[in-house]
Amino acid sequence: MDLLSLEIFRTVVREGGITRAAEQLHRVQSNVTTRIRQLEASLGVPLFSRGHKRMVLTPAGETLLGYAERLLNLAGEAREAVQPAVPQGRLRIGSMESTAASRLPLPLARFHQEWPAVQLELSTGPTQQLIDRVRAFTLDAALVAGPLEDPLFDVLPLYAEELVVLAARSHPPINGPDDLQSRTLVAFEHGCAYRRHAENWLASGSVPGRRPDRILELGSYHAMLACVAAGAGIALAPRSVLDLHNCTESLAIYPLGRAGKVTTFLIRRQDYSSPAFDALSQILQAEALKSKQLGSESNYSLK
Repeated sequence: MDLLSLEIFRTVVREGGITRAAEQLHRVQSNVTTRIRQLEASLGVPLFSRGHKRMVLTPAGETLLGYAERLLNLAGEAREAVQPAVPQGRLRIGSMESTAASRLPLPLARFHQEWPAVQLELSTGPTQQLIDRVRAFTLDAALVAGPLEDPLFDVLPLYAEELVVLAARSHPPINGPDDLQSRTLVAFEHGCAYRRHAENWLASGSVPGRRPDRILELGSYHAMLACVAAGAGIALAPRSVLDLHNCTESLAIYPLGRAGKVTTFLIRRQDYSSPAFDALSQILQAEALKSKQLGSESNYSLK
C-alpha cells in the first residue's frame, strides 16, 4: 500500500467510478483498475461492491477511506514542511450558496490572480453538509453560518449577515410570526442554517414551538424569491443576497432585529493547515474588513 494507490482509490471514490477517475488522474482505465485490484489484494479485502452501476464502497472501503484521507493530507503537510511555503497544489473550499454569490467573487478573483499555481475547488451546500465534509476530510475548509461550537474546528468569524423576512408585496405588515397569513416556509434542504433560524423564528410566536404548516424546499435563491413573490409562502434570506436579484420590487422585506443577526465563519479542522489556505484566509479577512468599512461609510452618509 503506497500513497499513489491511496490517491487513486480516493479519486475513484470521489468520481464514483473508474472512467471518471481515470480522466481526472490522466491515466488509462486499465491502469486505474489494476491499481485498485492490487490494493485490494495487498489488504486481502474487497474495497468496492461491483454489483451496481456505480461502484459502492464496502465496509472495509469506508474504513480505508478515512485513513487514506488522513495519510494523504499528512503527506501533503510533510511536502510543504520541507519546501518553501509558497501556495500551490489543490485547495478544496465549501460555501453556502448565498456566501458564494454575494461575498466570494472579488476575493476569489484576487486569489486566482495572486496564486495561479493553486487549484482552487469550490462547492456549495447547506451549512451542516459543509461541516460534515470538513470533518470527513473531503473539504479543506468551508464558509458556514454560526453559531458553531466544536473543538475539532478552528473558527474564524468573517461576515455579519442580516436575515430578513420575505413575503409577497400584497402581504400585510409582518412584525412577528403571528402576523403571517400563511405558515408555508420556502427554504433550502434540511441542514441549512438559515432554514433553522426561520423555523426557530416561526416557533417564537404566541404558540411556542409551533412548526411551519408546510416547507417548500428549493435549490436556489432565484426559485425561492420567485415563489415568495407569487405568494407561495414566506422565506428568510440574507439582505446581502437581495442586491443580486431583480425581483425584489415584487417582495415585501421586513427586518428581524437582533434575531436576524448571523455570523458567517471560515472553518477548518485544527489538524489541517497549508500555505494555500493561509493565503486565502488572509484575502478573505482583508476583503471582509473592506466591506465592513464601506458599509459603515454608506450608513454614515445616510444619517
